[in-house]
Amino acid sequence: MFVDVVETNRTGVGEEASPAQPRPQSQSPSPRQGWLDALRGLAALVVVFEHCVDALFPEVRAGASQWFNFGQYGVLVFFLVSGYVVPVSLERRGSVGGFWINRVFRLYPLWFVAAAAGTVFGAAGVYATLPSQLADNPGISTLAHLTMLQDLLQVVSVVNVFWTLSYEMVFYLLVTAMFVAGVHRAGITGMIAFAAAAVTLGGLLPAGALSRGAGTAQVVVVTAVVLLAAAASLACRGRLRVCGTAAAAVLALVLLGANSRIGAWQSLAILATMFAGTVLYRLDQGRLRWKRSGWALVCVPVASIGAAWAFGPGWGMPADQALAFTWGWSTAVAAAWATFLAARLLRRRPMPRALVGLGLISYSVYLLHPLAVQVLRRLTTDPGRFSLAERLAMAVLLLGVVLACSALTYRAVERPAQSLGRRLSRWAGSRTRTAETSAEVRALLPVRGLPRLLTRLPGRGREPARAQQDRQQQRGDQRERDGKSGQRGDPADGARREEPRRVAHGGRARDTCAR
Repeated sequence: MFVDVVETNRTGVGEEASPAQPRPQSQSPSPRQGWLDALRGLAALVVVFEHCVDALFPEVRAGASQWFNFGQYGVLVFFLVSGYVVPVSLERRGSVGGFWINRVFRLYPLWFVAAAAGTVFGAAGVYATLPSQLADNPGISTLAHLTMLQDLLQVVSVVNVFWTLSYEMVFYLLVTAMFVAGVHRAGITGMIAFAAAAVTLGGLLPAGALSRGAGTAQVVVVTAVVLLAAAASLACRGRLRVCGTAAAAVLALVLLGANSRIGAWQSLAILATMFAGTVLYRLDQGRLRWKRSGWALVCVPVASIGAAWAFGPGWGMPADQALAFTWGWSTAVAAAWATFLAARLLRRRPMPRALVGLGLISYSVYLLHPLAVQVLRRLTTDPGRFSLAERLAMAVLLLGVVLACSALTYRAVERPAQSLGRRLSRWAGSRTRTAETSAEVRALLPVRGLPRLLTRLPGRGREPARAQQDRQQQRGDQRERDGKSGQRGDPADGARREEPRRVAHGGRARDTCAR
């Protein structure tokens, strides 16, 4: 999750326009927004701390964790940041195909590394063995993971933090369908709809009902087929593309409401939070007004907290643990919103360089730190045996190892994959523009004045202008050569050429005198 949330603002504008909107104009790359990087860095640190609590600081789990969930706070900050920039990345690029090429090369290369390492760690029993579901059904489990929707397919994640990627993927599918259908500006509608559904329908939709009724394997296969068909539809145009992306979005909504592992109300609240991030971006750009949209934004955290108190955690828990979950979720929601809004107010001020740098490698930190925590928990099976100073030293050492490995994977895996994705995206976009131009030329063949209309085609404005300048320059050079040849030629020929001019000038002079 939360990947490419800032770098999307640096990409050039798109390769192909949505059929529901005009082709975007070329824009220069935008500078990175340091406040978003800083938020990502802060959220990554908080998530790492949450996963170290049981291994190093059980006192925190027994005390503060009863009232505040550090992990939920971190991922909610990430979700807000993703909602703030991901839809805008698609709109600025103007190309659904280019957007998904960049998504694939941004998400999957490092994901493959983490998934492979997590499988090896589980097989070797570094801390815990592979779950029986993954070991008994490796084919279905692998297919579910490849869709990145495994958390909504009732398949255990091979690395525990993979669950958030499922909600990122649902958000991408919904945003893509809205863009293709031409309703991508309706962020407020989507935000309110998900927030209202979390409060009203969240408790009525049982978790995992679809997999229990139809079978996990069947749901995984159907999901993979629909997603493949939707991916193929991106190469088409018109109704096929609309139908393909709509089918993927409907599938995502069905899985979200009827097959979520964490409960429907919490899943709906997460999507409402991400759409709220998009609305905040539009407010910052002046496309919406606070007087009309502020009340809708307030509804999202209120609905998220209200649903938690109304429906609880969504799975069997003792009363005291359920109460702790409700309080932890509620305070995490409030703190995540407060953090994001405070950083937004300070967005034009310099941010701490350490947090900004950490934000650049936050995807690696997020995916790799659970593996380091497994090693730590293997070494510290009983944290009570160590003093507080020793545990603090272990925490510093763990963070250093995670940052070093993350910096390495960022340079060796993430950055090269991102560069390749951008090149492929530009190549695909250039082919799309060529095909579109050829189609427009064929459509204009029966029309008179075709050369003049060609100058109005997208991407054809510069060449005719240069050709016209060349023709003017050639005519000027020809006149100059004619003048020089006239001066070097026979005087009688020059006199004969000058005679019509004198007559014309004389005639104009006489006419002027007569007037």
